[in-house]
Amino acid sequence: MTDQRTAAHERTTAPGFDRRLIPPVMLGSVLNPINSTIIAVALVPIGAALGAPPSQTAWLVSALYLATALGQPIVGRLIDVFGPRRLFLISTSLVGVAGIGGALAPDLGTLIAARVVLGFGTCAGYPAAMALLRSEARRTGQDSPAGVLTALAVAGQTIAVVGPLLGGLLIGLGGWRSTFALNVPLAAVAVTLGLRLPKQPRTRESARQGRLAGRLDLPGMALFAAMLVALLLFLMNLRLGSWYLLVLAVVAAAGFAVRELRAATPFIDLRVLGGNAPLLATYGRALVAYVVAYAFLYGFTQWTEEGFGLSAFHAGLVQIPMFLVAIAVSVTTGRRTGVRGKLLVGAVGQIAGCLLMLTLTAADPLWMLLVLSLVFGIPQGSNNLALQNSVYHQADPERTGSSAGLLRTFAYLGSMIASATSAASFGQHAGTSGMHHLAWVMLGAAVLYLLLTVFDRSLRHLGQQPTEPPGAE
Repeated sequence: MTDQRTAAHERTTAPGFDRRLIPPVMLGSVLNPINSTIIAVALVPIGAALGAPPSQTAWLVSALYLATALGQPIVGRLIDVFGPRRLFLISTSLVGVAGIGGALAPDLGTLIAARVVLGFGTCAGYPAAMALLRSEARRTGQDSPAGVLTALAVAGQTIAVVGPLLGGLLIGLGGWRSTFALNVPLAAVAVTLGLRLPKQPRTRESARQGRLAGRLDLPGMALFAAMLVALLLFLMNLRLGSWYLLVLAVVAAAGFAVRELRAATPFIDLRVLGGNAPLLATYGRALVAYVVAYAFLYGFTQWTEEGFGLSAFHAGLVQIPMFLVAIAVSVTTGRRTGVRGKLLVGAVGQIAGCLLMLTLTAADPLWMLLVLSLVFGIPQGSNNLALQNSVYHQADPERTGSSAGLLRTFAYLGSMIASATSAASFGQHAGTSGMHHLAWVMLGAAVLYLLLTVFDRSLRHLGQQPTEPPGAE
């Protein structure tokens, strides 16, 4: 009874949102987007410098997203257990280490390894941000921080605007290695800001007793990692001789399911997740949405350089209209609580962009590329915000970190599929026929995204009421 009275008193006397959280939350959540967009314009210069075709440089994309897809739910789980501050500091320190390794890398293999470390380093920012927001919602009694969620989405979009242009400038001034060296000062600032994060109060999850290994479910994490690695290797080697990789992925998935259903404290609670159909649908939408988004970001950018003949700097400029429109869409729709309308707008925008992409050739004027970039800005802004808000409202509050991390895992699975599809479509040269082949795959994913949205009845009222009433423990 005393604890309940104390909690009630804290809620009635609690100030507004702690503004100290905003700078580290924003910077931590954008470390991954800035590295994603910078590498998009650096792939061709890296390939030229190291003698690697697009089918090999595609690993620079997939390596980061494999590491992040593994790391997001794992680090999210650690955040649920230990709190966000400690994990934020460790992960952002790794970003600086990866920056040094990439800047000094003598060959493609070392560069890929640096991207793996970078992926693990950037994986704490987003789940830490979502966990901090959930903690503040519980403390202040304001369960739907729409303004801060919108700011997170806009921050990612803003950095994505800067990324291609900054990448082109850095490559022009100091070569492609400078795009890795940039992570050193970014990591230093992130760690400095992270030291200012307040320690969060213990939740039921963090206060749970038991051996650490059992609470973290290390066997479940290992099986999850084996499943994703085998799946990625299969996607990056789409030929008959790679069938055994798909078999390994299926076997690991089966073992993972058995383990999670039997574990006392599972890494990913499949029983709860299986009973949360709306959240599963959101993860499915994230997968196909990011197949389209990343195929455009990486595949189309390579074509603008090799097939259309633009420099890395000008290829970055072509991407800027997309991100500017995305920011405008996020800001305009961010204060609206519903998500279904945003998802439908994003679905239609994706389909329109893919159809326009199928009409492009190397002989078209430059303004056609800019129009296409503008069209893709609509789903870029609406989908990111809607998916993020969906998970915030649909996830178990005690597993906000791991649920947010799992959203990113599905997004990065989409990016891996996009990267593998780009590599298979282009082969040794990013030509127009390969770009059209990629556009057909993107169109199929966009149509599936529309169907997953139209037939999901749970979206009709999502976000229009609080997920947990004020005073809920």
